[in-house]
Amino acid sequence: ASIMSNSTKYVFVTGGVTSSLGKGIISASLAKLLQARGYTTTIQKLDPYINIDPGTLNPYEHGECFVTDDGAETDLDLGHYERFLNVRTSQAN
Repeated sequence: ASIMSNSTKYVFVTGGVTSSLGKGIISASLAKLLQARGYTTTIQKLDPYINIDPGTLNPYEHGECFVTDDGAETDLDLGHYERFLNVRTSQAN
């Protein structure tokens, strides 16, 4: 039997400002695999645009936005994360 460490680990999925590379799907899929192995996961989405609400971005350039339960208009990646892991995200993510 292996003993899991309680220390926090971080996984960074990067791709610069290039959209539609599948970073959100990869992040959600990896989190689902880790969750299946007994780990607790969460996501922190960091976008390169500062003070711009994803809901105001051109959907042809950026894609759709996802609205969290607390009303935050976010990147669709948080929607993938919610659906894959059956957890709720918020503006804090």
